[in-house]
Amino acid sequence: MKLTFLGNGNMAKALIKGLIKDYQIEVLGRNETSLNNLKEEIPSIEIGVLSSSNDMTNKNIILCVKPNSLDDLSPRLTGIASSIYSVLAGTTIETLKESISAKAYIRTMPNLSASYLKSMTTITGDEALKTLAIEIFNNIGTTLWVKSQKELDIATAIAGSGPAYLALIAESLEDGGVNAGLTRADARKLVQGLFEGFSPLLDDNTPASIKDGVMSPGGTTAAGYSAMEKCGVRNGMIEAISCAYAKAKELGQK
Repeated sequence: MKLTFLGNGNMAKALIKGLIKDYQIEVLGRNETSLNNLKEEIPSIEIGVLSSSNDMTNKNIILCVKPNSLDDLSPRLTGIASSIYSVLAGTTIETLKESISAKAYIRTMPNLSASYLKSMTTITGDEALKTLAIEIFNNIGTTLWVKSQKELDIATAIAGSGPAYLALIAESLEDGGVNAGLTRADARKLVQGLFEGFSPLLDDNTPASIKDGVMSPGGTTAAGYSAMEKCGVRNGMIEAISCAYAKAKELGQK
């Protein structure tokens, strides 16, 4: 099966690296230099520069541009695509239908871990494409099909934006180690090991049970946990999801 990427930014590159073993990949973009750079990095892809008119008939498109680029892109596309898999945050299926002609539409939100085949990808859209969409994106990690675009926008705030939030947590833990007296290299090694070992814990435990299993009465973990509660870490994370979801809704209304 051939997948046609429209766009070649960071998310597109992550997806391509994850999918290239199982699919033919064609990448169409506006910047010839960046396309050539991508071709050097991933030689097996096909590349092409978008012109003023580009026939999308029967193509399976992965739409991977910035949401505000859609208005400029859509007049360049002609014909009726077989399918569109959009990773545009906040851009509704209704907007996609007004912009690009296709037989079926999917909204999906992977994250940058796709290039390591570890993406948490949320999917919704036409039921006729459900099985195929899950099959495609299972190649880059774990998928979750949700019933509505509202749920996908909420999931985007968690799993799509989540790597940035976890990066802040990781950086903060490193900084805490350095502040207490560790070298930066040692602090980073500890944080990397921590994150690597934490995911398997979530397979069989709730976050609350993990916390209770580590926190002994009057111990070091309890002291650190109390400090985080005083600083509003929990509320900050809840607000981050709320604000990201609100932004997704705002983008969808534009």
